[in-house]
Amino acid sequence: MFDALRISLIVKSCSLFIIFLVYFNTTAAQRIYIKIENLHVSNATLSSLEGEKISFIDTISINDEGSFEFNFDDVKNHLGFYRLSLNNNKSIDFVYDKEDVVIETDANNVLDNLKVIKSESNKIYYEFVKRNKDYKTKTELLQLILARYPKNNEYYQITTEELIQVQEDYLNFVNLTSQTNPNSFVARYVRSAQLTVVETNIPFAEKLTYLKTHALENVNFYDDGLIYSDAFINKTIDYLTYYRNPQLPLELLEKEFMIAVDTILTKAKVNSIVYQHIVEYLIDGFRNFGFDQSIDYIVDNYVIKDDLCLDEKLGNTIERRIQQAKNFKIGSAVPNIIIKDSSNSLIKLNEINSDNTLIIFYASGALIVNL
Repeated sequence: MFDALRISLIVKSCSLFIIFLVYFNTTAAQRIYIKIENLHVSNATLSSLEGEKISFIDTISINDEGSFEFNFDDVKNHLGFYRLSLNNNKSIDFVYDKEDVVIETDANNVLDNLKVIKSESNKIYYEFVKRNKDYKTKTELLQLILARYPKNNEYYQITTEELIQVQEDYLNFVNLTSQTNPNSFVARYVRSAQLTVVETNIPFAEKLTYLKTHALENVNFYDDGLIYSDAFINKTIDYLTYYRNPQLPLELLEKEFMIAVDTILTKAKVNSIVYQHIVEYLIDGFRNFGFDQSIDYIVDNYVIKDDLCLDEKLGNTIERRIQQAKNFKIGSAVPNIIIKDSSNSLIKLNEINSDNTLIIFYASGALIVNL
């Protein structure tokens, strides 16, 4: 009996020990170590990124080695992009992807001198940034040549082959090299943030139509974890540019943007978090450029219809627009209006007993007329 009891206690102790080890391993801290030469500051600001939003986390002091070192874990820190902001508007972005990160650079030229010593995810991310830049530069030049060069010329064929090779190299990185760990944050990010490759057999004049049709195909709108990156925002910006025509008057340009908005938000609706993330960005962006019709369109057709609760940081102006749109929606009861008549007496709209009432609004007030 005592032997059985002792065995039971040993088994329970071992089970608890195993559970403790599993818990310890899953919550182990990841070391973030960033060394910057020629940096004459004693601290830096650590923030998390969500599209274009920057959320302050902490102030990090430089250690005795002249480096910034801190720990992350899955409980306190979500996967995604983070930023260490230095002086003079300089900063270093890095990906937290459940691994130690060691980055070295020089303050005189942070990006060009940046080296990822440890962290496969950050090596992939910075290689992806470089390849995107190179791909854009090369393909724009090659496609410009193909658009103007005679097809029966030998150089046209050489240029076409070069373009195909550039595209194959880019897609090989996106689909193979970056996907060693397909469930990692950076692999998911690359799949959704990849540039759209236009097939070489598409005529130059039809390229824009192709982009409008296919540019959002690789974006995983179901993956709300990607809001902690620039994936959705950059794709939204790129897609809007396909509808931007500087020659159009403002009213027609906004109508073009509304077409783009419908495409983007229809796809984003599959995930409520991603949907709200993009809606807030669109409203804020259109507000900065003075595109009021586009804002009203989004408010009427998406915010109100789907009862979205937007970030209060968008400001009181947007909130008033939403409330006004709700209150003055066609078919809804007119809210009570109280104004003074010519004798300075108050008139309440809901107390007027008349078959027809005309309300005239003008810059300095309103006029109520019974018909």
